[in-house]
Amino acid sequence: MFDTRPDRSDEVVLVGRSNVGKSTLMREITGHSVATGQKPGVTRKPNHYDWASDDFVVTDLPGFGFMSGVEDDVRERIKTDVVRYLEDNADDIMVGVLVLDGKAAVDIIDRHTSDDEIPHVVELFYLLQDLDIQPVVAVNKMDKVDDRDERLNDVADRLGLHPPWKQWQDTIAPIAAKHGRTSAFDDAVRTHLDAEKRDDLKKFF
Repeated sequence: MFDTRPDRSDEVVLVGRSNVGKSTLMREITGHSVATGQKPGVTRKPNHYDWASDDFVVTDLPGFGFMSGVEDDVRERIKTDVVRYLEDNADDIMVGVLVLDGKAAVDIIDRHTSDDEIPHVVELFYLLQDLDIQPVVAVNKMDKVDDRDERLNDVADRLGLHPPWKQWQDTIAPIAAKHGRTSAFDDAVRTHLDAEKRDDLKKFF
């Protein structure tokens, strides 16, 4: 299911837990209708959108974590496949977008943090860095968050980025994708496209 990638030299990928709004953000980026739903796990295989340029593709990778009616071994296989996809295509991926649920992310990270466990979202953030893929953390559903700066500082802290979060605006982007409020995300991605000298792609963000 993960070997469907178009032959494109430059890529932006979206990764994250199920039901955090990856597909909604994809719809904002591409303008194309993307399957979304209330039930976690709607996206089970990569969705590739190569509408923009002969050498550019945006990919929505399947979410991981709880999925209604999905066996544990299937969930684990999806996580493994996501990691393998990033490793196999790292040289072509310009930006890795880690989408978080701004309301729930800190609690989920804390719940899965122990002496012998690193939460998968934190592992993914470190993996992007290790693979030399520029990470952008799109902290979604911020319209549901009251203590905005405090919550974003906590997100930065959990990812090993020293607060305050505002010094990491090329990495941490508060958004509300469902309401079309994604300007912080667009700005962060454009920063990395600038560094790659890909001004031609900035019009898509």
